Amino acid sequence: MEETQAAFIQGRLPAKGLFAGQTWRIALRPFPLEAALVRELESLGRVLLQFYQAANLLYRRSRSGQMPPWIAQWLDAGKPEELLEWQNHAAFRKELPRVIRPDLLLTEDGFHITELDSVPGGIGLTAWLQQAYADSPLMQAEPAELIGGPQGMQEGFASIFPSQSRVRILISEEAATYRPEMEWLAEALEPNRFIVQNTNVTQFEAGDAIYRFFELFDLPNISCAQRLFEMAAAGDITLTPPPKPALEEKSLFALFWNPHLQDYWRRELGEGFQARLKRHIPYTWMMDPAPLPPHAAIPRLELGHWEQLKQLSQRQRQLVIKISGFSELAWGARGVYVGHDLSAAEWSQAVDHALAAFDKSPFILQTYSHPRQVEAGYFDFQHRRTINFPARVRLCPYYFVTGEFPTARARLGGVLATLCPADKKIIHGMTDAVLAPCSVA
Repeated sequence: MEETQAAFIQGRLPAKGLFAGQTWRIALRPFPLEAALVRELESLGRVLLQFYQAANLLYRRSRSGQMPPWIAQWLDAGKPEELLEWQNHAAFRKELPRVIRPDLLLTEDGFHITELDSVPGGIGLTAWLQQAYADSPLMQAEPAELIGGPQGMQEGFASIFPSQSRVRILISEEAATYRPEMEWLAEALEPNRFIVQNTNVTQFEAGDAIYRFFELFDLPNISCAQRLFEMAAAGDITLTPPPKPALEEKSLFALFWNPHLQDYWRRELGEGFQARLKRHIPYTWMMDPAPLPPHAAIPRLELGHWEQLKQLSQRQRQLVIKISGFSELAWGARGVYVGHDLSAAEWSQAVDHALAAFDKSPFILQTYSHPRQVEAGYFDFQHRRTINFPARVRLCPYYFVTGEFPTARARLGGVLATLCPADKKIIHGMTDAVLAPCSVA
C-alpha cells in the first residue's frame, strides 16, 4: 500500500510541476495536528486580520501627526516617493491583503509566529496537496480530516473575488518559480475566468480583479504597475494585495513589542488579542542605530548601544537578524543571520551590515525560536520503502479575507507543513524537505 500511495501522489503531479525546477519529498499521509492546535489556528486568522488593521491605522496616524513620526519613518525607509504616494492614496486607505499567511514554527511551548507574508507562495501547491491526498488510496481506506477540506484552498482563493467576471493573476519574472502552481490553480478553478499572465500586460478591462503576485521592491521591472495602480485607485478594477509596503515589513513585529506602543495595541487589539499575540510573536527589535540617552538601554537586552551586541557570547546569541522587507533578500532563507550558528567575526559583520543598512533596508533582531523535533517520514522511490527521520516543522496556514473593510472576515483554507531535517537551522522549502497538507489528528 505504501508504494501505491506514494506513486499515486507522484502521479498526480501536473506535467509542468508546481514549482519551476523545484522538488520535494513525498509523505504518505497528511501531517496530523492536535485538535486543540487546529482550533487555535482556525481562530488565529481573526487575530491577524485585526493586527493588520491596527498596523494600518498606526501607520496612517503616524503620517498624519497623531502618533510619533518615527513609526512611519521606520516603515517608509528606503521606499521610492511614488510608491509612498500610492500607499497613502485615499482609495487604498482601508485596504488590507486578502491573503494572510503566517510562518509558524512548532516549539516545545506551542508555536511561534516568526513572520507574516501577504504575497505568499504555496497557494496552488497547498490546494493541489489537499486534493491529491483526499483522492489517494490510503486516505480512501483510512480517512483523515484535512484542515480546510479537499477544496478549502480553492474555495478560499475564489472567495476573495466574489463577483468579478475576470481575475488576472499577474506574476513577475522574479516570482516565476511559483507560476506553475498558480497555473494549476487557475485551471482547477475556472480557466476562462482565472487567467495567469506576465506583468508586461498593458490592457485591463473595467471590472477586472487583479491578484498581485509580484513584490513592490520589483516595481522598476513591472511595466504594468503604473497603469494598474491608476485603475485601482480610480475604482475601475480591484487589486489585492494593495500597494502598501508598510504592511509587508517584518518590523511590524518590532512595533508590536515596542514599549512606547503597548497602550495603542491594547486599545486597538483588545487585551485578549494582544496577550495572544504576545504568546506567539517572538520579541523583536528594530535595529535603529540612533544613539540612546546615557541612562537608557535596549529593552530586554539591557545594552546601551547596538555595538555591544557584537560582544555577546555564542550561547547568548540566541538571536536572529533579518532584513525587514522591500528587498529581494527578504524572502526564503536569504537575508537571515542566526546568531548562535555564526562565528564571532561573522556575527559582528552581520551586526555592522544591519546597522549600516538602516536608512535604505532596515533590519530587525528577533529572539530565536527553538523548533521542537518531530518524527517525519517520506517514501524513497529508489529503495521502495519509507524513510523516517527527525524533523523540525514550519506550518503555513492560509487565511482568505472576504467582505468589505473594516468588517471583513478571515477564514482558514488549509495548512501547509514543511518538515526539514532536524539539523537545519532555517526551515524552508528544499529538496530534502517533506511538504504535506495538514489534517486533524
